[in-house]
Amino acid sequence: MTFEKSIRRLDEIMAALEGEQVGLDASLKLFEEGIELLRAASTELDKAETKVQMLLEKSDGGFELREMDL
Repeated sequence: MTFEKSIRRLDEIMAALEGEQVGLDASLKLFEEGIELLRAASTELDKAETKVQMLLEKSDGGFELREMDL
């Protein structure tokens, strides 16, 4: 599942849990699914963070690629 789909599904889960229309068993299953999605999304963000780089122009007109601290 993509990061964006995970976030959309997390929104759906939150709405369902906040709506008070879900029983205890279903709430627990949704909560577990939400935790799994959150972990997967967090992993994707960690991967993206390591890839973020900043391209800086040097004084000689060239460019230098540097890792960006977030």
